[in-house]
Amino acid sequence: MALAAAPLATPQKGAPVPPTDPRNKYRSEPFPEQRQPWPGLASQMNPPPDHGERSYKGSGRLTGRKALITGGDSGIGRAAAIAYAREGADVAINYFPTEEPDARQVVDLIRQAGRKAVAIPGDLRSREFCEGLPGRAAQGLGGLDILVNNAAYQQSKESILDITDEQFDQTFKTNVYATFRISKAAVPLMKPGSVIINTISVNSYNPGEELLDYASTKGALLIFTKGLAKQLVKRGIRVNAVAPGPFWTPLQVVGGQLPGKLGEFGQDTPLGRAGQPAELAGHFVLLASEESSYTTGGVVGAHGGEGNP
Repeated sequence: MALAAAPLATPQKGAPVPPTDPRNKYRSEPFPEQRQPWPGLASQMNPPPDHGERSYKGSGRLTGRKALITGGDSGIGRAAAIAYAREGADVAINYFPTEEPDARQVVDLIRQAGRKAVAIPGDLRSREFCEGLPGRAAQGLGGLDILVNNAAYQQSKESILDITDEQFDQTFKTNVYATFRISKAAVPLMKPGSVIINTISVNSYNPGEELLDYASTKGALLIFTKGLAKQLVKRGIRVNAVAPGPFWTPLQVVGGQLPGKLGEFGQDTPLGRAGQPAELAGHFVLLASEESSYTTGGVVGAHGGEGNP
C-alpha cells in the first residue's frame, strides 16, 4: 500500500528579506587612522564594529548548551557570545581585566537574551589561570559543552629584526599555549556531543609578511585543531576551526597594523572591504550546532574572497 505524502510545512509569514550585495553590506571606505593601548576597547573604535547587537536573530539551535569563549568581550568572540545566547546557550566569557567596560556590555546582552552570563577576567599568559578557567566556567554555568578558543595577540612588524623575544613569547603564550592549556583542562569536563572551536586565520595558510610570529601561531593552531580532532573523536567531542581574513576588531588598532596602514585594512580583498564580526557569528553557531555533527577536524573560512579554505 502506498504511503500518503506528508503535507508541506506552511512557510512562516514575515517581511521579505532581500539579498544584500556583499561588497557594500558594510563600510568599504578606508578606516581612519587610530591607535589604542593594548588590549583596546571596541567601544572606543571609530567606527564601532558590528557584533550583531541589532541584527542577529536566534532560532533555538543551541538551547540548553553551556559555552566558554575566550576574548568574549569584543570582536569575533563578542559576536559569538551574542549569537550563542540568542540561540539559547548560557555563556561564560573570558577577557583581560582592563577590557571590563566591553565585557559588561556583553554580559548585559547575554542576559537580555534570557540566558545566564558568567564573566571571568584574567590573563591567558598565566598557566594557572588557563588551567582553572574551564572549571570556573563549568561551575558558573552548570556544565560545559562548547569551548571557543578565540583570544589572540597580534603585533605587526616589518622585519624579523624588529620582533623582540618578549613579543614572540607573548604571542605564543596567548595564542598557542593558552589554547593548549584551556583545551586540556576542558576535555575532562566535556561529555560526548561537546564541541571545541578554535579561531585560526587566513594567515594559517597565507602568512602576511608583517605578521611573522602571529601567522606562525595560527599555522600551529591549524595543525593543533586537526590533530586534536583525531584524538577527541574517541570521546565523541568534535574539534573545528574558523579562519577569518581581515576583520574590524580591537586587534587592529592596538598594533595589529603597521603605523599609517590602517586605511588600507581589508581594501585588497576581492570584496574590497574588511569584514565585520557579525559576519562570523553564523559560522560559530553552525560548528557548535547539531547541524555539523559529521564535521570534525574541519575549517570554515571567511576571508572576503582570498586565501584558504
